[in-house]
Amino acid sequence: MTIGSLKPTKEKKSRKCKQVVDEKVPLLPTKQEEDTGFDEFDGASFTGAVFNLSTTIVGAGIMALPATMKVLGLVLGIAMIIFMAFLTEASIEMLLRFSRVGNSSSYGGVMGDTFGKFGRMALQICVLVNNVGVLIVYMIIIGDVLSGTTSSGIHHAGVLEGWFGVSWWNSRTFVLLVTTLAVFAPLACLKRIDSLKFTSALSVALAVVFLVITVGITVMKLINGSISMPRLLPDVTDVTSFLDLFTVVPVLVTAYICHYNVHSIDNELEDNTKIKAVVRSSLALCSSVYVMTSLFGFLLFGDATLDDVLANFDADLGIPYSSLLNDVVRVSYAAHLMLVFPIVFYPLRLNMDGLLFPYARPLASDNLRFALISCGLICLIFLGANFIPSIWDAFQFTGATAAVCIGFIFPAAITLRDQHNIATKKDKILCIVMIVLAVFSNVVAIYSDAYALFKKNTSPSE
Repeated sequence: MTIGSLKPTKEKKSRKCKQVVDEKVPLLPTKQEEDTGFDEFDGASFTGAVFNLSTTIVGAGIMALPATMKVLGLVLGIAMIIFMAFLTEASIEMLLRFSRVGNSSSYGGVMGDTFGKFGRMALQICVLVNNVGVLIVYMIIIGDVLSGTTSSGIHHAGVLEGWFGVSWWNSRTFVLLVTTLAVFAPLACLKRIDSLKFTSALSVALAVVFLVITVGITVMKLINGSISMPRLLPDVTDVTSFLDLFTVVPVLVTAYICHYNVHSIDNELEDNTKIKAVVRSSLALCSSVYVMTSLFGFLLFGDATLDDVLANFDADLGIPYSSLLNDVVRVSYAAHLMLVFPIVFYPLRLNMDGLLFPYARPLASDNLRFALISCGLICLIFLGANFIPSIWDAFQFTGATAAVCIGFIFPAAITLRDQHNIATKKDKILCIVMIVLAVFSNVVAIYSDAYALFKKNTSPSE
């Protein structure tokens, strides 16, 4: 099933009537297509759709958000989280509007309709880069939580190290290998995204557990007066510190990227007129979780907040049952990420298939191709997680390149091209602002990161 060739003949309220047609297939379905059981599916519920989209959004990005408060300060940081939520809602609304008019049932279909084959391929490549990067981040965090991590020469012990001591079987590579084979691979074998609605609901619940415990710990420490006043505004002293402010933009962009799953969820929704309500509900839920996590995470750890805030939960927090709470926080969020993995992996596999086999039969009906693509991608992600040292590094790369294209530049470009003459003057002004902000902030972020890396590498020789 290619990402750009799916086109519904007519938009209907009921998913049962929403047929997906490829102009290259015969009018009468083959026996194999009938056996896929696609028509037996009555459609996804509103609640299931909200959980699946929320799970797509709330992944690893939440763990890096407290570190953005360290750069921006609480006031500017929280304002940026809310601003990005509104910007994301606007970009998805434009994307869906042009999808409806062009009868496109996929993001790639809209890009193909607007910019042709190369537009669709550009999107597919960006989804591959973004989702591989995000899934590598998930594995890095799971490795940090279970096997520990080292930052600035200080080792932060993992949960398994704390329980059983250092051993070969709780080393990072072995733990990630077992997690991949026992959790990621089975969940990645599911062929319909709605099949993941229960794991999505559980993953959201685990994220809330992490948030509730973090809030509780922070409130207890506020009451006993052991938390100092946090920095409200960024500390800008020179040009370098000013440029450093832009390094958080890719992290914020990555935190809201869900565009690649919106059409998949819309296609399976029983009443697809509710997709806008699904998007708004998911963004409201996720932005609330983001604000609370950033606020209380930064209050709790202050300037000692690490790039992956989970790694901070390895020391005595100065409250009763500190060790137990630390383990519950870390294990619950590691489990959350394990359940998010298949939601992000689903569009990754579809786009890889669309890029490599654009004219092949639907991926779900070809078990060999399905298995080969799934195994190849999982192996690539596993290797990346063992060689990339920090989630901040991964976020900077994917957020400043692929994520910003998927989330803002491509939807804005589709609207500015206005293939169907439906964009308003307000839409076009917003799109121009969106592209300028996205390009400028991410170019500065890349420059700032490159300069910091160059300075770090040259300082020992000096």
